[in-house]
Amino acid sequence: QVHLVESGGGLVQAGGSLRLSCAASGLTFRSHVMSWFRQALVKVREFVATISPSGGATYYDDGLKCRVTISRDNAKDTVDLQVNSLNSADTAVYYCAGFFGDGWGYESSKDYTYWGQGTQVTVAS
Repeated sequence: QVHLVESGGGLVQAGGSLRLSCAASGLTFRSHVMSWFRQALVKVREFVATISPSGGATYYDDGLKCRVTISRDNAKDTVDLQVNSLNSADTAVYYCAGFFGDGWGYESSKDYTYWGQGTQVTVAS
């Protein structure tokens, strides 16, 4: 059974940074495209960043690419998201997602097979 478990969320002051982590189990992690999405209250889930199975390629939402970095450790089966210069618009539940395959430009949530439960990020202004 596949599990994706996010951690690292919490309450942070505007202008601060957070590093979110997602631990995967039950899958061949190095063969999966992994991504982060987020969903704010009463908004649709939106794409944040994706990383290829090898970690050699990344792709970001245009509006966030200056402030976020996605990375993965295939030895530890983890994928991280660093978010800098946080503001109130970043308040959301952040989800880790993955699917078996290759590539990196998958922005639609429909492409993803596996999802974590999410971790709440709240930015205080």
